[in-house]
Amino acid sequence: MLFDPPLQHATLIKRYKRFLADIVTPEGEMLTIHCANTGAMTGCATPGDTVWYSTSANSKRKYAHSWELTQTQQNHWICVNTLRANILVRESIDHNFITELSGYSKISQEVKYGDENSRIDLLLQAENRLNCYIEVKSVTLLQQAQGYFPDAVTLRGQKHLRELQTMVASGQRAVLFFAILHSGIEQVAPARHIDAHYADLLAQAQNTGVEVLCYAAEISPLGMSLKKAIPLVGG
Repeated sequence: MLFDPPLQHATLIKRYKRFLADIVTPEGEMLTIHCANTGAMTGCATPGDTVWYSTSANSKRKYAHSWELTQTQQNHWICVNTLRANILVRESIDHNFITELSGYSKISQEVKYGDENSRIDLLLQAENRLNCYIEVKSVTLLQQAQGYFPDAVTLRGQKHLRELQTMVASGQRAVLFFAILHSGIEQVAPARHIDAHYADLLAQAQNTGVEVLCYAAEISPLGMSLKKAIPLVGG
């Protein structure tokens, strides 16, 4: 995935109201930009960090700029735009990089599924193969050299784990895909200290046949790509 047009950088002043952030450019201009991330963004939004942002050509947008990446003061790279995770995973599947998800002839997005009014991130289909339902989660929380998901209590994430189990019970294939979008994360674990119910549901889902894949991304202002599988640990 390439960023086109190229990203620009600025210094973070603060994030607020969840979807907004104030930054100052190298030229001293103050800007308010959009933040497409509903999570806590713990460790991803420290004042003084470098923000890399995109600019939209859509003149109808209230905020023309979007926060894409954080370059922390420890020189970690983090993709904070959660909308990028699905694009990144789909691109990797299209290029047959994720061997566990290769061999399918059709990819669909946002297809209704399950019993709780959900839409699947990616649905893979092929003749003579089970349908493969994939929920993609962006992982950016790093604490004590350990990556965690989620970074806040997630009722939506809990629902998705239940829905994936329903798909397995109906005879289909179901995958929870952790896209690791923080350069400092080498392994990931369920954040039981943040959302114990999610951790329990994840263990239950794995025991009932839901597959979990974790792939780390290489991130730069030029673009991103998934580079390697990393382990899921703990519980």
